[in-house]
Amino acid sequence: EVHLVESGGGSVQAGGSLRLSCAASESTYNNNCWGWFRQTPGKEREGVATLNTGGGSTYYADSVQGRFTISQDSAENTVYLQMNSLKPEDTGIYYCAADRFLTPPSCIDGRWHGGNNWGRGTQVTVSS
Repeated sequence: EVHLVESGGGSVQAGGSLRLSCAASESTYNNNCWGWFRQTPGKEREGVATLNTGGGSTYYADSVQGRFTISQDSAENTVYLQMNSLKPEDTGIYYCAADRFLTPPSCIDGRWHGGNNWGRGTQVTVSS
């Protein structure tokens, strides 16, 4: 099971940017599907963006489409989430997840819940 460590969160004003990192204990290509999820108080964890490492296809939630970008750096064993034009509603704890076997369409149809292997997450706070 891959070990995941999220970082890069912080406090920014609306309109600002952050880049989250998910450092993995093995090559990103060992897992077919990667995802970023976020959780806010009183709500279930929701999928924000997913990436299929095999073909590079991605999924974005409607709320972040055009503002967030998921990517990987296989040399660094890291998956990133570039977040631009941040809004107060983006506030939450962000987690990354990986699945060794999940492939499209399941990886990129927005229905993957991330499985059971989670890091500690990184807090993002966006103020208005």
